[in-house]
Amino acid sequence: MYVLGISAFYHDSAACLLKNGKIVAAAQEERFTRVKHDLSFPIQAITFCLAEEEIEIVNVGLIVFYEKPFLKFERIITTFQHQTPYTFNVFRKTISSWIKHKLWIPNQIKKELSYEGKIIFSEHHESHAAGAFFTSPFKKSTILTIDGVGEHACTTIGIGDKNTLKIIKEQHYPHSIGLLYSAFTMYCGFKVNSGEYKLMGLAPYGNPIYKDVILKHIVSYTEEGVLKLNLKYFSFEKGIYMINKSFGEVLGKKARVPESEMNQFYCDIASSIQAITEDIIIKLAIYAKKITGLDTLCLSGGVALNCKANGELLKQNIYKEVWVQPASGDAGGAVGAAYVGWYHYLKNERVYLKDALVDQIYLGVSYTDVAIEKILREYNINYTRLDDERLSDVVANALEEKQIVGWFQGKMEFGPRALGHRSILASPLFEDMKQHVNLSIKKREGFRPFAPIILEERVKEWFLVDRISKYMLFTFESELKTKIPSCIHEDRTARVQTLDKEDNVRLHKVITKFEKKTACPVLINTSFNVRGEPIVASPVDALQCFYQTDMDVLVLENYIIKKEEKVLPHKDLIQNKNHELD
Repeated sequence: MYVLGISAFYHDSAACLLKNGKIVAAAQEERFTRVKHDLSFPIQAITFCLAEEEIEIVNVGLIVFYEKPFLKFERIITTFQHQTPYTFNVFRKTISSWIKHKLWIPNQIKKELSYEGKIIFSEHHESHAAGAFFTSPFKKSTILTIDGVGEHACTTIGIGDKNTLKIIKEQHYPHSIGLLYSAFTMYCGFKVNSGEYKLMGLAPYGNPIYKDVILKHIVSYTEEGVLKLNLKYFSFEKGIYMINKSFGEVLGKKARVPESEMNQFYCDIASSIQAITEDIIIKLAIYAKKITGLDTLCLSGGVALNCKANGELLKQNIYKEVWVQPASGDAGGAVGAAYVGWYHYLKNERVYLKDALVDQIYLGVSYTDVAIEKILREYNINYTRLDDERLSDVVANALEEKQIVGWFQGKMEFGPRALGHRSILASPLFEDMKQHVNLSIKKREGFRPFAPIILEERVKEWFLVDRISKYMLFTFESELKTKIPSCIHEDRTARVQTLDKEDNVRLHKVITKFEKKTACPVLINTSFNVRGEPIVASPVDALQCFYQTDMDVLVLENYIIKKEEKVLPHKDLIQNKNHELD
């Protein structure tokens, strides 16, 4: 039996297909449309999922949408009403999209997919909770979901038990940790729903000296983690901007102009709100354990992607085990929605996934050697095809020589992280590598940190870590910043990815050979894309990214391509692009 989960119409639209309770395919729409955070109906992602199983839509027994549109619409209308007349123009602009399609999801699904089967709805935070708990190894667990807002809830505490979950506590809009963090994202000159990663990366460059000011004027919270925003300083209820003029006045400076020079003030602001966010999450986690009595925790929602907060949570030893859903944002809502259908609606017995990376994240599109070679010939590209042994030698040598490698293998990752299938690889041994990759490859700010990928069997020698970390969802400290300066951040932490041989045989071999050459079992692993664009999905995407940056080597499965002097690539692979704010 197949169940299809869908998330759409806010940001990061996605689709997920379950077969007898197991994820067999999942993808974000942005990877196919090449529109970052694409919010449109995920027709291409759905088409991929069906094609991956070689089925038609008629074979799908149930479709589940990740939230309840009428509940969400009710909250939006109530907010507009309370903020009249300020919201009139925004209301006029947004109401048409709700009336045309956002309220009529079954009609949209039937129209787009020619589907005649059953369609049901999950609540937004129920989807987040299900996506976390049902992908975890736990039979019973506390569940904490934290994001901007769903229908009404912004934060929930729940309990998962075998094939059911129940939300037992909720905090409602507008008092939201996610919206608070996004407000400071905008204040520091970054883009909301995209730049939150930047704010987290900026925080270690500052000190939390504005924490008291923020807690006095902008936000307060209880010992249970119950949040209260001082709405005097926010404008998101009016539907235009996150913050207003008073927000900057109380902090002492206007909001930073996007793309302007970064100064210490905004670094300190970032550090302050990061510290507050960590405090709130820890208090929530303590309170959640108190009322559930359980010693395992599942986390989801966009705020669960704050790996620094997750790392601080681990240090508290509140729970014996913590599981974070790798695609915790709205894309992962498609996963949770599918599970709500499988377990809550169809009442199936729990299927426990083995703890393997391929079960959780390598769920997207892949390409055969025949398909790749056809594309390389079509674009008249010189290439060499190498066996795994020779390929790993060549790539390890290139990395040792300070070359940057585009790495394209197997099934595309699902979620926001590149975990070794659509990655850019570099040596962490050079002091200037972070700056070089940020500016010359990624086309982004030089302060942004890079994650290390390390052989699982070596991780305890390089990081203060007591667990495997397959998904880059926790930060850990290291005392070896002088040895690998380009992937240890200013606060001596790093968002570590541990790699087991079974997870990715080919990349494991490359790192093993790199270690033999350099005595270092670590590489920089960053997503294969440039600023403002989604992670590459196809070989053509990879080729375009390769030729538009200063990457030195591109690996497509066993095919290796190197930049050649005085040889211009095909004109379709060179596109002059402005790397927009992300």
